[in-house]
Amino acid sequence: MDRTATHASFMKEALKEARKARDHHDVPIGAVVVLNGQIIGRGHNQVEWLKDPTAHAEMIAITAAAAHEGEKWLREATLYVTVEPCAMCAGASVLARLKRVVYGVQDIKTGAHSSLFNLLNDPRLNHRIDVIPGVEKEACAALLLDFFESIREK
Repeated sequence: MDRTATHASFMKEALKEARKARDHHDVPIGAVVVLNGQIIGRGHNQVEWLKDPTAHAEMIAITAAAAHEGEKWLREATLYVTVEPCAMCAGASVLARLKRVVYGVQDIKTGAHSSLFNLLNDPRLNHRIDVIPGVEKEACAALLLDFFESIREK
């Protein structure tokens, strides 16, 4: 499997997680952390479900991956997330020393890779992350659009 197909395959797993968030009326964002071709952490937004502003998909997936590895550093791991990480999640990615972040669609309101900030590659920080945007962009965007349209209809 080539690199593009691999990224698409893992992003589809993140999309499965996003649908779980949608099913309990959270913004449909999903994430998986991958190490050596294996998913070691999964997460989906649970902000509304848990009434916790920090329960973002990325935070949950990173926490699960660190627990799986028994290690706070995830230096060789890749985070796949359906939406560009916010400042909190980008910060957590830097603190976890992730190797790479792959995301689907930009978040023009809160994105912290290229939309508002670039925390993932800020030279003032002690770690920088390789970033691949736009993987499965259409599917990620469609899930969000459908979710917000359904809210507006209500």
